[in-house]
Amino acid sequence: MRTDTSIQPRSRRSPGVGARLLLAQALVLLAGGATTGVVAVIVGPPLFREHLNRAGLPHSSNEQFHAEEAYRYATAISVAVAIGVAALTALVVTWYFSRRLQRSIAEVASAATAVADGRYDIRVSPLRLGEDFGNLSRAFNRMSERLESVETTRRQLFGDLAHEIRTPVSVLKAYIEAVEDGVKTLDPETVAVLNDQASRLVRFSDDFAALAQAEEGPGAVTPQWIDPQAAIVTTVSAAADRYAEKDVALTFDAANPLPEVWVDPLRLAQVIGNLLDNALRHTPARGRVEVDAAAKPGAVIITVRDNGDGIAAEHLPHVFERFYRADVARDRSHGGAGIGLAIAKALTEAHSGRITAASRGPGLGSTFTIELPARTDRRDD
Repeated sequence: MRTDTSIQPRSRRSPGVGARLLLAQALVLLAGGATTGVVAVIVGPPLFREHLNRAGLPHSSNEQFHAEEAYRYATAISVAVAIGVAALTALVVTWYFSRRLQRSIAEVASAATAVADGRYDIRVSPLRLGEDFGNLSRAFNRMSERLESVETTRRQLFGDLAHEIRTPVSVLKAYIEAVEDGVKTLDPETVAVLNDQASRLVRFSDDFAALAQAEEGPGAVTPQWIDPQAAIVTTVSAAADRYAEKDVALTFDAANPLPEVWVDPLRLAQVIGNLLDNALRHTPARGRVEVDAAAKPGAVIITVRDNGDGIAAEHLPHVFERFYRADVARDRSHGGAGIGLAIAKALTEAHSGRITAASRGPGLGSTFTIELPARTDRRDD
């Protein structure tokens, strides 16, 4: 068996920031010294000699020789002292700034390594090396904050999802074991229960994917200037058949005209659709759901109002939380997964808007209000 004993070449270490700064300073000094030397040797003596002649000193006289010799010595000493002082100053300045720069770079590198290892709470202190480095530290901290927020959301989502799917999975397991043990048979009732729990799992999967996308923030939307009334009419029309099947009246009224809003039309339809689905689940037959749209300075207000189940005061602050249900048994019987309102809130905030819920109490209906920024300038069509 042959063993490869060849020695791998070492990777050459590139010079650091301090060495590069010092080299740059040295090149500047060399260029300046060479230029000064050339001027002092070639340009200076003829000019000096000409002025001596104008002062009355004859050519090739002893006085002129000593004067030129003194000029050359003085020039050489001056240039040498100037270059020496400049070199010392460059060395000190380079050492000082390279130390500050290296400390700042080392801090950012250390923080980046920590973030790569999953420590998203790491922040870097302001780099007091000018606006460019200040922008770098602020951008890094924003990135860390965003990653920390995404990681927190991810953990909460997985925890909430695990909690929510535990019930349907337990029911499925219990029924399957009962069928295997002969306690139950695959009669229509058992099949209906199994199908219902399987449908719940599918619904959880779809809603979970939609919520994860919605909570990406502004990156989840592709906004454009649109007429909100057209988007609302389309969404209300799409829900009309489902409302008719349950014998719930659905109406829409809007101020005309409405200002344009900067939104993703598909996401706006998703928000309104989720609110309409929520209202339909909690409004009994022969009930009523009203959708209104109005304008106020700088905003468009969209309201979805029903006369259904209503919400108790203690539950109002939590209705937009993931998987939150005011009445777990009733919401599950209605088919709600507790995610639709959380999706509506995440998408509304991704458009720099806000959404609120209000209710006078159980049995007195609910009102959900969306406020979206609107175009304030008037276009000339």
